[in-house]
Amino acid sequence: MTFLYLSSDRMGEGDDALGRRLLLLFLDRLAASEVQVDLVGCVNGAVHLTTADGPALESLRRLEAKGARIATCGTCLDHLGLRDELRIGGVGAMDQTVQVMAAADRVLRP
Repeated sequence: MTFLYLSSDRMGEGDDALGRRLLLLFLDRLAASEVQVDLVGCVNGAVHLTTADGPALESLRRLEAKGARIATCGTCLDHLGLRDELRIGGVGAMDQTVQVMAAADRVLRP
């Protein structure tokens, strides 16, 4: 099983605008590739990817159409007041994240 773990709405450290652009490019290319992602887990700042319309949501929908499940951290959604804004997938829990990370054959973390 391949688990895509997203903990931010950007890729890398440094320039925030560049980091957001890089993550959007990564998600677009991943969705267009032959790489099979089974589960996408979004925590912390990455919850903005599943709660706002935009290019990230588009790429996540393409991954979902290829069979990936999308889970967004419930604690994170509640902390940020975004639970009612979830636009894709379902609400996950930390115990599920621990189990998936331990059982995954591969964890992708951009």
